[in-house]
Amino acid sequence: MGQPVRRVIDGFSAEGSTAEGYGAEGLAAEGLTAERVLAEDLRAGRAILQQELAALAGLAESLPAAFSEAVQMLASCRGAVLVSGIGKAGWIGQKISASLASTGTRSHFLHPSEAMHGDLGRIGPDDLLLMLSNSGNTPEVNQLLPTLRRRRIPIIALTATEDSELARAADVVVAYGKQTEACHLNLAPSTSTTLMLALGDALCLVTAQRKRLTARDFAEHHPGGALGLKLSKVEEIMRPLEQCRVAPDGATVRQVFVRVGAAVRRSGAVLLTGVEGRLTGLFTDSDLARLLERQQDAALDGPISAVMTQRPYQVLVGTPTPQAVQLLARHNISELPVVDADGRPVGMIDITDVINLLPAAVGVAGAAESESHSHSEPESHSESHSESKSGSGATGVGRATILRLHRP
Repeated sequence: MGQPVRRVIDGFSAEGSTAEGYGAEGLAAEGLTAERVLAEDLRAGRAILQQELAALAGLAESLPAAFSEAVQMLASCRGAVLVSGIGKAGWIGQKISASLASTGTRSHFLHPSEAMHGDLGRIGPDDLLLMLSNSGNTPEVNQLLPTLRRRRIPIIALTATEDSELARAADVVVAYGKQTEACHLNLAPSTSTTLMLALGDALCLVTAQRKRLTARDFAEHHPGGALGLKLSKVEEIMRPLEQCRVAPDGATVRQVFVRVGAAVRRSGAVLLTGVEGRLTGLFTDSDLARLLERQQDAALDGPISAVMTQRPYQVLVGTPTPQAVQLLARHNISELPVVDADGRPVGMIDITDVINLLPAAVGVAGAAESESHSHSEPESHSESHSESKSGSGATGVGRATILRLHRP
């Protein structure tokens, strides 16, 4: 037999507990054990989720035609969509407003009480109101109706039924039907707010489809964080050419490092170009260290093209950032040149610029491989490439090593 509840539930005292509640003394007085309480909590939790799931399924099957009318109003709104509600409906409304804004429909939340004390001035002649009220008879919400009617502001009502003051005043009513709340008292908004939230998501996303929202449009509203990184292009995170070390491939190693050593922001590689300005190779700090370790001092005064990595891994302008991060991780390299369609360098991605973004970026395909090298120095391009080094001075951009992606 399990331990009595009073021994395993912390934070409860005999004071304030009842046999009907979850006070430890009350439960123990009923002879309930920890195992029994666990089983009952899981049963009750499943029942609530199943009730809300059933309500969502029912709404999906009987979604009213007014839903399409509401989408049309939202998609054709020339101003802003102001979302209003109070209590739990107000919190749902704030989320809907945020979702509208992030998916290409300008939106703000209008608190009903604040609206009556000056915030009605936020409403413009081309705006519309999306009003949330389960009963449709919420005084704080409905007190806005006379002003909205006078200004001829269109109204979409998200409510339980069409038999309410709000519904009668609205241009379009998206009704989800009267619901039994999942609360054991049938009082706390739960099933009704779940339906409000789901309907709000549906309105936002179908409106976004109607407006032909693209991933690039979406990125314009989400430039930060992991989401912004996933939708960004390499030119948005790379070091521009003026911050990179660039040198002609005909110079000597010594000349290259004397000439560009302190002129620009520090990076781990030098971009090398031919007579037409196209990228011909890369020479990293690891390459220099290797020459010194092997006591190949004479190479310092020879052409850098003889010891550079020819045809290094590179990406085109317009490549999605996650693809570039995958390339860095897969080949365990630290620098990745960015080139234009003619093979001329326009910048470089340095591992130090993206290392903090790697976990969030991307579900990087090569992450597991990268982790296996986490305690070793990253390979230089010369170690990670199969191409041999020579003094032949190759001038083309290697098709085998460039990541080519079609731009949308």
